[in-house]
Amino acid sequence: MNNELNEFTGHGAVMINEMYQSWFLDYASYVILERAVPAVEDGLKPVQRRILHAMKEMDDGRFNKVANIIGQSMQYHPHGDASIGDAIVNLGQKDLLIETQGNWGDVRTGDSAAAARYIEARLSKFALEVAFNAKTTEWQLSYDGRKNEPVTLPMKFPLLLAQGTEGIAVGLSTKILPHNFCELIEAAVKHLKGKKFELFPDFQTGGMIDVNNYNDGARGGKVRVRARIEEADKKTVVIRDVPYGITTTQLVDSILKANDSGKIKIKSVTDNTAKDVELTVQLAPGVSTDQTIDALYAFTDCEISISPNACIIIDEKPHFVSASEMLRLSVGHTKALLLKELEIKLNELNEDWHYSSLEKIFIEKRIYRDIEDKTTWEAVLKAIDDGLKPYKKKFRRVVTQDDIIRLTEIKIKRISKYDSFKADEHIKGVEADIAEVKDNIANLNDYAIRYYENLLKKYGKGRERKTEIRPFETIHATTIAIANAKLYVNYKEGFIGTGLKKDEFAFDCSDLDNIIVFRKDGKMVVSKVSDKTFVGKDIIHLAIFQKNDERTTYNMLYMDGKTGITYGKRFNVTGITRDKEYDLTKGNAGSKVQYFSVNPNGEAEIVTITLSPGSKARTKLLDFSFEDLEIKNRGAQGNQVTKYPLKSVKQKTKGRSTLSAPQIWYDDTVGRLNKDSNGMLLGRFDEKDRIFVCYKDGTYEITDFELTNRYDADNVILIEKFHPEKVVTAIYYDAKNKQFNVKRFLVESTTLKNKYSFIKDGEGNYLELVTTQQEPVVIVRTGKKKADVKEQIVPLHETYDVTGWKTVGSYLAGDDLKEISLVPRPGEGEEESEALRLF
Repeated sequence: MNNELNEFTGHGAVMINEMYQSWFLDYASYVILERAVPAVEDGLKPVQRRILHAMKEMDDGRFNKVANIIGQSMQYHPHGDASIGDAIVNLGQKDLLIETQGNWGDVRTGDSAAAARYIEARLSKFALEVAFNAKTTEWQLSYDGRKNEPVTLPMKFPLLLAQGTEGIAVGLSTKILPHNFCELIEAAVKHLKGKKFELFPDFQTGGMIDVNNYNDGARGGKVRVRARIEEADKKTVVIRDVPYGITTTQLVDSILKANDSGKIKIKSVTDNTAKDVELTVQLAPGVSTDQTIDALYAFTDCEISISPNACIIIDEKPHFVSASEMLRLSVGHTKALLLKELEIKLNELNEDWHYSSLEKIFIEKRIYRDIEDKTTWEAVLKAIDDGLKPYKKKFRRVVTQDDIIRLTEIKIKRISKYDSFKADEHIKGVEADIAEVKDNIANLNDYAIRYYENLLKKYGKGRERKTEIRPFETIHATTIAIANAKLYVNYKEGFIGTGLKKDEFAFDCSDLDNIIVFRKDGKMVVSKVSDKTFVGKDIIHLAIFQKNDERTTYNMLYMDGKTGITYGKRFNVTGITRDKEYDLTKGNAGSKVQYFSVNPNGEAEIVTITLSPGSKARTKLLDFSFEDLEIKNRGAQGNQVTKYPLKSVKQKTKGRSTLSAPQIWYDDTVGRLNKDSNGMLLGRFDEKDRIFVCYKDGTYEITDFELTNRYDADNVILIEKFHPEKVVTAIYYDAKNKQFNVKRFLVESTTLKNKYSFIKDGEGNYLELVTTQQEPVVIVRTGKKKADVKEQIVPLHETYDVTGWKTVGSYLAGDDLKEISLVPRPGEGEEESEALRLF
C-alpha cells in the first residue's frame, strides 16, 4: 500500500512540475506580449491599440462619452472596463492622440478624472493622419472571434518616444521617458539625411533635467529631474513646477516630512496651484533661501532620479534598446509604410488610368453599338472584346473579362453626356499623379523627409520643449544639512552619541554628519552620528568631519612609547574609511599625545616646552614653532623635537596662517561657486573679501563667497571679486526718451545679498553693457540705414564723470544705435578680463 502511495505521489509531483513550467512560461509570455510591454511598430500596448481602434470605428468628428468608448473597446479587450477606462484617461492626459472634453484630472496635482459617463473624447487630427490606414493594416480576429482588430496600427510617427511608457511584466519591466514632439521629428529628418542626432526627455510638467548620464535611454542610464525653485523674498521660496511622476500632494508631503525630521526648517508650505504650479514655502527665522533651496533638492522630491529601462517587443520578443535605436526603427517602419501607401496609390492610379482609357475608347469609338444586336451575354462580351482589339496595345496591362463586364455597366445617360475633353484632362491628371508617385517611390528618402516636415509644420506649434536641459551641481547632503541633533560625549569612557544626555554636551550636529575623534593614545577614528557609539577612552578632541578638507590642519606633539622621543607633526585628514582606527604615532605601545591643536586655516603656533626636572638636558625650557614643519599626510611619523621627557607644553603665541587664501571659481553652467577649478577663476578670497555681481535687469548685489550661494546663471552679466575702489561703467537704454545713457559710479551700498537697481526705472529699459575696466573704450555704430552707419570711438572714462549709483546718467546715442562693442584693454588683469560678461 505504501509503495503504491509513494509511486502515485512521485508521479503526481512530476506532472505538477511539468505543468508549472509550461503554464508559468505561457503566463509570463502573455503578460509580456499582451499586457505590459509596447510593440515597436506602433508604440502601443494592446489595450491602447484596441481603444484607438474602437474610437476610429466610432469616429464621426464629434465627441463621444468615454463610457461608450469603453463599451466599444470591450468588444476587443477581455480585461474589463476599469483597465480600459484608466488607459483612456492616461492617453487623454498625454494630449497627443486624443482630444478631451470635461474634467480629465491633472497629472501635476494627482487629481483623478471625472467618471467615464461625464467626460468625452475623440481622436485628434494628428492621430487620424499618422495612426490609421485600413489598406496598410494587418488584421486578426478578436479574442472571441467575432470582430477583426489590428495586429498593430500603421503608425507613421515615433509615438513610443513621444508619449513614453511604463510597465511591469513577469521577470522584466520597461520604462521609456517621454521626449519632445518637435525634437523627435527633427531627429527623424536628421537621421534620413544621414546626420547625427541626440534625444533627451521632455516632460509635460516642465522643470529641469540633467542628462549627463542619460545613456541614450538605455539600461544603466539615469537622469536627475528638478522642480524650478525661485526666491520670492528673503523669507519665501516658490516652487514653480513638479518633477516628472511627482504630484504637488506628494511634493508637499515630502517637504513636511523633511521638516519634521529636522533636515529643513520652514514655517509653512502652501499649495496655490491653479493654471500653473505654485507651492509657497515660508522659511523659519534665521534660515537663508540659498541653503533652503539646496536642502529642498537634497531632502525632498524637488529633485528625483529616474532610471530609464527601454524594453520593447520586436518580432514578438522583448528587446532592450536605446532611444536612438527606437527612433531609427520607427523611421524605418514609417518609410516602409509610406512605400506601401505609395505602391497602393500607384496601383489605384494605374487602375484609374486603365479604366478611364477603356471607357474613352468604348464611348468615342462607339463600340457600345456593336452589342445592340447581340442576344446572348457571351456574344455581348465577345463583341466588346473584338471592338477593343485594335487598341489593346495602348493599354498598360491586359484587358480582362472583368474590365469588359464593367464597360457593360455604363449607363446610357453617361454615354450621352460624355465629354471627351474632360476625359482627356482627367487622364492627363492621372498620368501626372502616376509620375509624381513614381518619383516619390524612386526618391523615398526625400518623400519621407517632406512627410516629417509637414507633420512638424501642421502640429508642431505649441509643442515646444517644456523641460529645461541643464547640468546640476552636486549637493552634498552633509554640507547643507541643518543641525537637528545634539551630540554628547563622555571623554574618559570614550562614548559619543545623541542619546547620552547625562554626559557633557559637545555641539549641535546633523544626523547625517560624521564625527572625527582623536584620543590620548594617538589614535583617530571617524564614526557616523548615532544614539551611542564607543570610540575609545581618553578623547582629546572631536568635531564634525569635513571630507576633502585640505585647510584644516592638525598640529601635534607625541611621545613614542618605545624610545621616549617626542615628535612633532602637522597633517590634514582628507579621506578616511568610516569606523576604521588610524594610528597617528609610530605605532608603538605606550605612545601618547602631549600637545594637540586644530587650525582651520593652517595656522602654526609657537609652543613652550618644559622638560622633566630629572632629565639630563642643560636647558629645561625651549620654544618650538610648528611653522618649521611641513604639512604632510596623517601617516607621517613627524620630526624629532627632543629625546628628553616632557613635563608640560603650553602655547606661547597664536599662530598665523601658513596657507594662502583659498581660490574661488564661478561655474556659469550651474550658477554656483566652487573650489574645484570648475568654470571661471574669481581669485583668492580672505575672510573679509566679497563678490560683486551684475544682472541683465540692471541690478547688482554684493555677496560673500560661501559655496552655498546660488546665482541666476542665465541673468548674470558680470561676476568678479569686489574691489570698492573700482568704477563701474554701465550703458543702458532709456525707453521713455529713446536713448542710450552712460553712467559711471562707485558701489556704495554693500549690504550682503541685497539687490540694487543702478539703471533708470521704466518699462522697456534694459542694460546693454557693464564693465569695471579702469579705462573703458567703446565703439559705437549708429544709423538707421546700412549706408548711413557711422562709427565712433568713445573713451568713456574721459567723456563721462563718476557720479552716484542712483543717478540717471548722460546721453550716449539715440535709438538709431546699431551696435556697441567694448574694446579689450591691453594690460588689464586676467581677473578683470575673465570676469567680463557682455550680451
